[in-house]
Amino acid sequence: MQNGNTLMDMVAPEDARARFDVANRLFLRLYQASNLMHKTGTRAVAGFGATTQQWAVLGALSRPAARERGLTVKDLIDFLMVSRQNLTAVLDRLEQAGLVERVRTAGADGRLRHVRMTAQGEATWDAMLGSIRDYYGAALADFTTEECVQLFRLLDRLRDGLNRIAPPETLPVDGPDR
Repeated sequence: MQNGNTLMDMVAPEDARARFDVANRLFLRLYQASNLMHKTGTRAVAGFGATTQQWAVLGALSRPAARERGLTVKDLIDFLMVSRQNLTAVLDRLEQAGLVERVRTAGADGRLRHVRMTAQGEATWDAMLGSIRDYYGAALADFTTEECVQLFRLLDRLRDGLNRIAPPETLPVDGPDR
């Protein structure tokens, strides 16, 4: 944002310095929390042979709207905000483990594929839920439900702000899995 219309440009220099300091600390905390979430989350699901990335994919596929038909690869990319490369590697491992399947769907050109959990994937997900609940409970023990909702809303706003400055994806418009 080099156009001079950022919030930093609209406040007094001392306020801008204070806001930058707070923003810098905030983003460092988010980075630290993300790293800790990955490390501790991996421990929470390691007994199931899963990683946090696999947990996220299975979680996305476990939602009621996705359970029966699955999601397209593009829908998973958009929902999880990951790259096609990263998602493909995770899906390959989940498929090799028998937890998901990629199903070609009837369409204009037959290239559209949906990813859905297999029966084994659903059983594994259901078994993981106890560990996931315990993990969430421990991580959020110092938060009230209202604070959790507030944090959720604030993180949604941050995600929206980051989306506004994110470069457009350079995925092929008519590529496979779209």
